[in-house]
Amino acid sequence: MTELNATHSGTFRIAGEIEINRLGYGAMRITGPGIWGEPQDRSEVLRTLRRLPEVGINFIDTADSYGPGVSERLIREALAPYPGILVATKAGLTRGGPDQWTPRGDPEYLVAQAHKSLEALGVEQIGLWQLHRIDPRVPAPEQFGAVKSLLDSGAIRHAGLSEVTVADIEAASKFFSVATVQNQYNLVDRKSEGVLDYCQKNGIGFIPWFPLAAGALAQPNSVLAAIAKEHNAATSQIALAWMLRRSHVMLPIPGTSKVKHLEENVAARDIVLSDQEFAVLDRAGRSA
Repeated sequence: MTELNATHSGTFRIAGEIEINRLGYGAMRITGPGIWGEPQDRSEVLRTLRRLPEVGINFIDTADSYGPGVSERLIREALAPYPGILVATKAGLTRGGPDQWTPRGDPEYLVAQAHKSLEALGVEQIGLWQLHRIDPRVPAPEQFGAVKSLLDSGAIRHAGLSEVTVADIEAASKFFSVATVQNQYNLVDRKSEGVLDYCQKNGIGFIPWFPLAAGALAQPNSVLAAIAKEHNAATSQIALAWMLRRSHVMLPIPGTSKVKHLEENVAARDIVLSDQEFAVLDRAGRSA
């Protein structure tokens, strides 16, 4: 049996400095239903988190709003003091209940939440902190200024953005160096194609959330299913293999609360798509 090892995904340096393996882990779904409260199987969640370094995953993405507060706390319990692991977190969304998300970007709140994350994770500095959303009710320069203040104070080392346009990245770049961008992107959701191209050109890490979605392409008679059969793999594994090949700045973070699914995701890195398979999937995804 091939040893599971996310190092096969290649590496990327966040802001040209912090080297991580490109296949990461999203810690949103280690909470309860609706990304709210405690997980239904806490012991399995902790087993999954502790399995991460064993399979070579050294980049974890979380947020203060996951739970809220639950994801960060579980990560600390399982993995602190994080030897060789970058735990990135975010702030800028508040929670009113399960599946409820509201942007909040007043500077005082963002700074306070970053300091709460420092405490929740048990670290003196957050290696990568991301603005979860740009709040349309607060002038963007004020929010970017808050991020700069966190960098200047040393509370965070590098900063990123989430769900933004190229214009947003360029506006934020007047205040701080944008290390990463986290937008929804997958084989069939290509709205952020232009943002990905911008990130690739400028050496910005691109973190796609919801990376394994394949929509209609996951159906039994689809081209994705046919290619998966050829590789004796799940359609989700083929979708992930396609993502990793799409760009050298791509940092997929498939999330799960189960060890079995984690291992399936890591195994996807050993799938080698031919040029033809990659091109066929690319065309199918764009037209889906």
